[in-house]
Amino acid sequence: MPETVTPLAGVRIIECSMLGPAAVTTALADLGAEVIKVEPPQGDYVRSMTWPIVEGTSLMHLHVNRGKRGIVLDLRTPGGRAVFLDLVRGADAVVEAMRPGGLARRGLGFEALRAVNPAIVLLTISGYGLTGPYKDYPSHGVAYDTWAGVVTPVVDEDGFTAIPEHVSLGINAGPLYGSLGILAGVLAARATGVGRWLEVAQSDAAAAVDWLRSETHRAYERPAHEVTGNASDGGRRRLPGTAGMAEGVRYNIYATSDGHILFMASEREFWKNFCVGVGRADLFDRYPGERYADHAAGNTTLRRELRAVFLTRTSTEWIAFGGRVNTPIAPVNTPRTLADDPQFADRLPWIPKESLGADQLPIPIRIVDGGLPHPARAPRVGEHTAEVLRDVLGYDQARIDSLRAEGALGGDAQEPQSRPPR
Repeated sequence: MPETVTPLAGVRIIECSMLGPAAVTTALADLGAEVIKVEPPQGDYVRSMTWPIVEGTSLMHLHVNRGKRGIVLDLRTPGGRAVFLDLVRGADAVVEAMRPGGLARRGLGFEALRAVNPAIVLLTISGYGLTGPYKDYPSHGVAYDTWAGVVTPVVDEDGFTAIPEHVSLGINAGPLYGSLGILAGVLAARATGVGRWLEVAQSDAAAAVDWLRSETHRAYERPAHEVTGNASDGGRRRLPGTAGMAEGVRYNIYATSDGHILFMASEREFWKNFCVGVGRADLFDRYPGERYADHAAGNTTLRRELRAVFLTRTSTEWIAFGGRVNTPIAPVNTPRTLADDPQFADRLPWIPKESLGADQLPIPIRIVDGGLPHPARAPRVGEHTAEVLRDVLGYDQARIDSLRAEGALGGDAQEPQSRPPR
């Protein structure tokens, strides 16, 4: 068995989050950071948000809050704020993952945090960020993708415009950039003793991930003699990103006898390997193409030839063929079929529902000479309140009872509950 490794052991993060932005610490918890999720008495309604709902709890909560300990504090009360500051004293970072300014409105802004811990790192993650004309606008996750230009509206047969099926970039990339910021801030604070206030907007993150298209448009604003396309296209300026690849031939999706594959022989070497390997050296002789980045765009005669060739084998056979002859051929999966792919099974083994309440994917980071521990199940509302106060802050039972009596712990919301049957 590989040694269990927790790279972020000793890092403590206090998180105030609502809904999906809680994902900013999911990867850090997976890597061994201690994340204490502070919730208001009513709890984070992420447990009832979106779909699917697994045995009464949303998959979103089960996934983004896995590996965290959950406590309830009523930050509107003096006692709740005092406990929060006690937690900050021994923490490396605080996460504000909700509408910006929520902590400051409760007297727990960056200056208050820094007063008790000069090395504290505060990470604020929000929809549109702390500045700009949209900063106070309400929004949901798709808004960051439409804002960033990564979603093209579709029109149905009745003429209604609609949101197309797409991977949400902002709500996924924002937390990853936030995690990077937290780690950078903690490293700097440990070296200098000085904390920082960092912020990430999920809209910014969506735009940053899609940098190639926006930067290409910007580059094309320059004179044509300064910025051109590839030599294989005669220098013609193609549309940014993959939008200009619809007419590609040596780089495109083809139907097989039982599905589809992605063919990527845009380098002359790979194209020759394919033609010779499939017994069609004549195709290479007729259409050798440029050395690099030649998609043979618009060559419909060649496209028909390749369509017929690819229909003669299964997708699995073509993928194995590409490995044998050294030409790039990749699977075309769907979110449903991906789990049956042998590469998926090797790289991303499911964490079973018995552990986390729903089958979940692991963090896509591997310790080559060791393994990461399985994360714990996402907490119920206030599940670890007494445990954290006792074990992290050293409070005795009398003090915990006193806080509960004054309402700082949100009444009875945090009392232990039995887990649903598994």
